[in-house]
Amino acid sequence: MSASKKPHLNMIVTGHIDNGKSTSMGHMLMDLGLIDERTIAAHAAESEKHGKGDTFKYAWVLDNIKDERERGITIDLAFQKFETPKYFFTLIDAPGHRDFIKNMITGASEADCAILVLSAKEGETDTAVAPGGQAREHAFLLRTLGVSQLIVAINKMDDSNYSEQAFKVAKEKAEKLIKSVGYKLENVPILPISGWKGDNLVKKSENMKWWTGKTLLETFDDFKLPEKPVGKPLRIPIQDVYTITGVGTVPVGRVETGVAKPGMKVVVMPSGATGEIKTIETHHTQMESAEAGDNIGFNLRGIENPPPPPIQRQLHLDIRRSCMHIQLKLQQPLLHLKQKLIRKQVQPKKMIQSFSKQEILQ
Repeated sequence: MSASKKPHLNMIVTGHIDNGKSTSMGHMLMDLGLIDERTIAAHAAESEKHGKGDTFKYAWVLDNIKDERERGITIDLAFQKFETPKYFFTLIDAPGHRDFIKNMITGASEADCAILVLSAKEGETDTAVAPGGQAREHAFLLRTLGVSQLIVAINKMDDSNYSEQAFKVAKEKAEKLIKSVGYKLENVPILPISGWKGDNLVKKSENMKWWTGKTLLETFDDFKLPEKPVGKPLRIPIQDVYTITGVGTVPVGRVETGVAKPGMKVVVMPSGATGEIKTIETHHTQMESAEAGDNIGFNLRGIENPPPPPIQRQLHLDIRRSCMHIQLKLQQPLLHLKQKLIRKQVQPKKMIQSFSKQEILQ
């Protein structure tokens, strides 16, 4: 079971870079009372020191890495817990920059449901949903990785003075996108928010009286709890492994099937090493057991962080040999060409006219 007695869901936040994912989630967490205003004020002061004004005061609730704060973008996954009246959530904040798409994929592989953040600001949604846009790619990856439950949040409503027309324009583009990747429109709620001002995140907005639907927080309770394969053997794909002084080896990952309990004997693959689960934690809270769907860190007794198994070392050698072979193959035509140039005393700039491709590669 998760740290809370409520059913647990993993929810990932996705979307194009600078559409306000981290800002929206940081503001929501503050409104829920999980982050105090003193912390937000400290983030604002630090943001101003970096010459960015106070624009990152909410985003830095989740963007904790030094490089993220210096560059002003999300790079790695960030995890945070919160609760609604119905569920206990693990929030996964994913990067929106295409250079870090592998981190988004890792987060999506652990998610039960998702938020796709778009922007009501003119031009931003067009970029996000166009070929090469990360909202488009994220929507496709979510669907491909089996995340069947989705909410679309149209952010930055404050930028358009909370215009209903601006929301409708962005909503139409969102509908085309999610339909194109295989979602059914009737199953995907689309709602307006302002991550910066806090409109329609936790409380109804006085600035959008035309909106009669739910807040973002209320919409979370419409998610369905997926069936959990707790009766199957324990399987935990490992996301990372930490070696903590005084504690030992601590793998981190999501329980996909089965139940994990302290005292259980486990086998670590592909090495085949065996160990015993000593303790289990989630969000720094100790657990009596963890079941399918839970994100956990667990202390393993009897296993140190091992060197790569022989098969991996052999693979590494085979790759090196292949690279050397390719390099030699590439060097041979160049060496042959160099010899021809020396014999014919041809200047390099005349090389293309003097030799055909067939001559060079002979």
